[in-house]
Amino acid sequence: MTGTITKSTGSWYQVLENKSGLFYEARIRGKFKLKKIRLTNPLAVGDKVDFEMDTDGIAWVTHIHPRENYLIRKSVNLSKEAHIIASNVDIACFLFTVKNPETSLGFLDRFLACCEAYSIPPLIIFNKIDLLTDADKEVLSIIQEIYKPLPYSMLEVSAQTGENLATLKDILKDKISVFFGHSGAGKSTLVNALQPDLNLKTSEISEVHLKGKHTTTFAQMHFWDFGGSVIDTPGVREFAMIDVEREEIQHFFPEIFEIGRTCKYHNCLHINEPQCQVLTAIETGEISDTRYATYTKLLDEELENRKF
Repeated sequence: MTGTITKSTGSWYQVLENKSGLFYEARIRGKFKLKKIRLTNPLAVGDKVDFEMDTDGIAWVTHIHPRENYLIRKSVNLSKEAHIIASNVDIACFLFTVKNPETSLGFLDRFLACCEAYSIPPLIIFNKIDLLTDADKEVLSIIQEIYKPLPYSMLEVSAQTGENLATLKDILKDKISVFFGHSGAGKSTLVNALQPDLNLKTSEISEVHLKGKHTTTFAQMHFWDFGGSVIDTPGVREFAMIDVEREEIQHFFPEIFEIGRTCKYHNCLHINEPQCQVLTAIETGEISDTRYATYTKLLDEELENRKF
C-alpha cells in the first residue's frame, strides 16, 4: 500500500492510505535508514511512503518515495546535522510580526534562502496588523520595501479582524502548506481563524520576554475544508541547509546572485574580492545590508559544517 505521513511524534507515525482514505498507526524498522544525508528523523510529515500491515494492524513503512522538496531545521543533537520539518510542500508561509513578538529579519532571510535551496514557493505573511500603531506601520513599510524587489509574495493579515483571510484561503486552496514563525507569532491562531473546528492549541505571550511559549510538540498535517492541507510544526528557532556547497549559497539570494554575475571574477564570493559589484551595491543601498549579513553568516556556517 502507498500513503502519506500525516503525523510524526518521533517514535511513531500516522499514515494516510491513498486509496481508502484510512489512517493507520505506523512504525519504521530500526534497520531502515536514509542514505546520503544525516538526519535525526528518517521520516517526516508529507513523505510519500510504501507500507505493509502486520497481523496486529500496525503499518510498517518499507520505502520512502523521493522527496520533491523539504525544509529542515538545525538539530539540537550535535551528532546529527538536521531534522526534516516537512516534505513535499507546495507553499511555505512565514508569519512575520513587527511586535508581540518582534520577528528578526535574519530569521526571515534564512527561511527564504532555505525555500530557494529546496525549491519551495514562499509567502511572507505580515500577521497581527491590527496591533500596529502608526509608528509600527512605518517600520513595517520599511521592511516591505526591502522585499518588494524580490520574487516573493507578501500579504498583510489579521486573525482578529479577518483582514485578507479570504485572500489567504484562495492562495492555500488545494495546496499542501506549512506555517512558520517565531513562537507567539500567531501561527495556530491564524490556522484556527481559517478553520475554527481545527481547534489548534494557541500560546500566550510572555510579558517578560514578549515571546510565545511553544505549544506544538510534534508535526501533524491537518486538512482544510476548502481543499488542501496545512502541516502544523513545532517552533523552529533556526532553519538549516545541508549538502550545499559554499559557492552555491549566493544562488539562494536572488539579488546577490543577479548582481554578482557582473563581478570581475566568476568565482567571487562577495566578501573582500576586488571589483566586487555586490559590495558596491551594498554601499549604494541596492542590496540590503541585513540580507547580506545573513548571506555571510551562512557562508561561515558552511565552513563549520565541514568539520562534521
